[in-house]
Amino acid sequence: MKVSMHSIAMLAVLSGALAVSPPVAAVATETETSSSSNADYVVGAEAAKAREWDRAAYHLDIAARAEPNNPDVQNLLGYTFRNQRKYELAFTHYRQALKLDPNHRGAHEYIGEAYVLTGNGAKAMEHLVALERICGKNCEEYQDLARAIAKR
Repeated sequence: MKVSMHSIAMLAVLSGALAVSPPVAAVATETETSSSSNADYVVGAEAAKAREWDRAAYHLDIAARAEPNNPDVQNLLGYTFRNQRKYELAFTHYRQALKLDPNHRGAHEYIGEAYVLTGNGAKAMEHLVALERICGKNCEEYQDLARAIAKR
């Protein structure tokens, strides 16, 4: 996977994959270089990795206000809200990430997984198609979303 701002939000699977709520999802971390040097983003990403959702939301909200045009911050905030089962907030932040970067692979995967969790398979498929266009069927984000869709 190319190390970039977009790959930060979609880091490798921890110990095979961190189970959140079905489907299984990868957790974003700060082990790769990020476009954000914001301390709250770093703390929020580490809190998300540790599945400390309230702490993650607190710090990522601060980071999002400091960097409103950073799609990685928006995507990770959406991921955090999804894991809190605050789906409308999650969708808001995923959509913002995609508005800022329409080719953000992580945001397409995560919003697709949120659509799977909320029973909207048609919308999940739209994002799977977008991922195929962006990175092909062999990229991690495409494969993760395809598995999530297949499990439902």
